[in-house]
Amino acid sequence: MTDVLLPLAVVVPIVAATLPLALGLRYDRAGWPVAAVGTTAVAGIAAAIAVETVINGPFSHALGGFLPPIGIELVADRLSVAVLLLVAAVSVATLAFARVAGPRGNPFYSAYLLLVGGLVGMVLTGDLFNLFVFLEITGLTTYALIAADRSGASAYASLKYLVVGTVGASLYLLGVGYVFLATGTLNMLDVQAQIVAQAGYGDPLIRASYAFIVTGLALKIALFPVHSWQPDAYQRAPDSVTTIVAALVSTASAYALIRVTYTVFTVDFLAANEGIATALLVVSTVSIVAGSALAAMQSNLKRMFAYSSVAQFGMIGAAVALANETALLGGIVHLIGHGIMKFGLFLGIGLLALGYGSRRIEDLASAARAAPYTSGALAVLGLALVGIPPSIGFLGKWYVGVGAVDAGLADGGAVGIAVAAAIFVSTLFTLSYVARLIERFYFAGAGLPGDHGDAAARGGDGSADAAATDGGDSPATDDREPSPAKTADGLPAPVEGAPRSSLVPDRVPTAPLLALGLAALATVALGFGGFALAEWFDPFLTEVFA
Repeated sequence: MTDVLLPLAVVVPIVAATLPLALGLRYDRAGWPVAAVGTTAVAGIAAAIAVETVINGPFSHALGGFLPPIGIELVADRLSVAVLLLVAAVSVATLAFARVAGPRGNPFYSAYLLLVGGLVGMVLTGDLFNLFVFLEITGLTTYALIAADRSGASAYASLKYLVVGTVGASLYLLGVGYVFLATGTLNMLDVQAQIVAQAGYGDPLIRASYAFIVTGLALKIALFPVHSWQPDAYQRAPDSVTTIVAALVSTASAYALIRVTYTVFTVDFLAANEGIATALLVVSTVSIVAGSALAAMQSNLKRMFAYSSVAQFGMIGAAVALANETALLGGIVHLIGHGIMKFGLFLGIGLLALGYGSRRIEDLASAARAAPYTSGALAVLGLALVGIPPSIGFLGKWYVGVGAVDAGLADGGAVGIAVAAAIFVSTLFTLSYVARLIERFYFAGAGLPGDHGDAAARGGDGSADAAATDGGDSPATDDREPSPAKTADGLPAPVEGAPRSSLVPDRVPTAPLLALGLAALATVALGFGGFALAEWFDPFLTEVFA
């Protein structure tokens, strides 16, 4: 009966999503309690699924009693469980932030729960068409959530994402159609078997299907050069929405890329089609460098880490294309680590904006003196993003880099070495903008006359610098907003009505600050877990490379 946990994990948030709207006819504030109960229930179910998987191994559930390949199957294994736990933890923690930061209203909480249901479905499904359905549920709710504050800039960003996301979903569906024409089935494991039995890895339909699926997922993941929706979406969305979208939405699509590549098409397909693997590798390598370089040019914090995501997902794409065990382990570890790090980074940015109105690097002179715990957690997460050991960011980059070098030495080609070099260059770019952030936190010297932390000494409010670095590629950019107020000592001043805590001097709410601290601790703790993570994912890797 434990297999019933799988459909419950999907059904609970989707059914709960109807309740805020229904109860809202009578109760104006029904949304948050329903969402809190729903996401907590998902977290509990995810934990139970993880325990079952560890004790008894992978298990599945055939929906409606219709066995695969005819029926739709939900599957839990070590890979899907790891991503499922990430979805559950981030959705609960982000909800605590949304309660104080907004948006509020029953429609928002309904869309939030529907997004969680779509993400859980993407992680657990064992059917290619069912994956498309959940991909669309996730996409449609994300479009709505990005525009939740109803501003013109967020509506523009949402529309941009809608157009690009629809193209991506259409290309994915076209690829699934080609798979069905070639194999007559949509169940992932059955497709894997039928490709060998009926079509072969060189079949034009099979090649075309993989190309369309990967291109569609690349749009959803935001690999360079099809990344342009992501910076606007992350910057213009409400802070709580950016937190969950940055941590989970592209992460789930990257998980889908790993799952489709290695469970459906298999490593043998990549070996038989070197041109396709090389194309994915080249795109991913360019994404690694371009995303990091663009991030280093930004002043707006949300845009900076949005471009950073382009680079980080490029590393995951490269790990998929390298098709060796070490690199794939690195890609999976980096997938989980990136979700945790980006959750923490965007949560911390949102807390600084909520408490102090700070959204640009120029606004953060000696912020560590005003908000020491928030700044400290952001510094730890930033260093983890650079890849400073011990951190999960280091582990992911290390495994991908070693796998790239191994691939380059094994086939005598330069592509693997180029990937390792791109990771090194990307790390230097990442260090440059994280160092800027930490310098502003701790070394800007706010309050010292004539110092660069003193806005008056610079002859203005820093908006010109922001205009130069933000690029001005979207309407109503942040450089038009007034700089946040400063105290007499030049420190960031709390905004009117900023939350107070009796435990810390930071003017931020306690529960989200605790979640931020736990995210920072998790990045370091998992950095010590290299062997444990390798052992956790070993059953999946052994099956893939058997």
